[in-house]
Amino acid sequence: MVEGVVAQDLDMCFQKLVMVGVGGGGKMMTNNWKDLPMELLLRILSLVDDRTVIVASGVCTGWRDAVCLGLVSLNISWCKNNMNNLLLSLAPKFTKLQTLSLRQNTPQLEDNSIEAIASWCHDLTDLDLSKSLKLTDSSLYAVAHGCPLLTKLNISGCPTFGDAALAYLTSFCKNLKSLNLCGCVKAASDRALQAIAYNCSQMQYLNLGWCDSVTDAGVTSLAFGCPDLRSLDLCGCVLITDESVIALASKCIHLRSLGLYYCQNITDKAMYSLANSRSKSSTVKHDNDLWESVKSSSTSSNSGQSRYKNDEEGLEKLNISQCTALTPPAVQAVCDSFPSLHTCAGRHSLIISGCLNLTSVHCLCALQAPRVATSNLTSHSHAH
Repeated sequence: MVEGVVAQDLDMCFQKLVMVGVGGGGKMMTNNWKDLPMELLLRILSLVDDRTVIVASGVCTGWRDAVCLGLVSLNISWCKNNMNNLLLSLAPKFTKLQTLSLRQNTPQLEDNSIEAIASWCHDLTDLDLSKSLKLTDSSLYAVAHGCPLLTKLNISGCPTFGDAALAYLTSFCKNLKSLNLCGCVKAASDRALQAIAYNCSQMQYLNLGWCDSVTDAGVTSLAFGCPDLRSLDLCGCVLITDESVIALASKCIHLRSLGLYYCQNITDKAMYSLANSRSKSSTVKHDNDLWESVKSSSTSSNSGQSRYKNDEEGLEKLNISQCTALTPPAVQAVCDSFPSLHTCAGRHSLIISGCLNLTSVHCLCALQAPRVATSNLTSHSHAH
């Protein structure tokens, strides 16, 4: 009964979409939407949700073949029941998938469905398995062998995965650039981070939130092995110290976002290493360029101007909430060094909640705003 209703809805939907597809004034090439040319069918399917695409793939052999050849992205996070069986049935059909999202609100997936995906979908570059509480290391081993092209993997909220399986995966998926391990307390160990550093030198985005076994040894390995890191979340990594931040500041000159929430062993020493990181990166680029920047900054009449030549470079987000050992001068030095860090309303990217002693820290535009307001008021009164 339900399938019949779906078929009727699909029939009406596709008749309307086909008329739109031919511009309304054109003549339909066929009276039967099951005989649509593949190119038109795929264009129509791009306008509907993934649930409808799955239904459409079962209409007839021609549609199934078209979807199998043309579908490269699929999200079935909407499936609240029987996701595992659905995935088992889809894997052999959708072999050209490049992006697959399997995020769950309640645990459904089991190892056999992930093994099926790994067996059939060898072109996957982006895989989301977040909140898969039933999966074991077998799934990671299967992905390692079946999906070597992965550049993005999200296994956040998967506390059952171990560090040996993650390290094994990185030895096969060496193109990984984005890895979300938030809450993976067993997988995200120093051993796994050392494997990432050794195997995945292109890594740019790494989330280690609440992986409380991570220490300076693991983070330092990342800094040396993954110099292209752009975003690193260490929130809740309570064991790390200044040593980790100093290594990141020294080696990861492209770092844009750093999360240190609740890392209470971080002190001013780490902040000053961040503040000084631009001059070090400039030295790496060219000593002469650094000398010119020092000369120009010393002769500049605008003392509030940052030494950064390009505001797009350097840290854009820094979370030091609950880092209660930090003092205002050290944090102000970081804020002054990075023009994209803001404390002003609506642009908060320097996050200091829980640090009452840091309320005096302000970005340049926050300091300039009262001056602008005063200047405007003065000009207005003079005009009258």
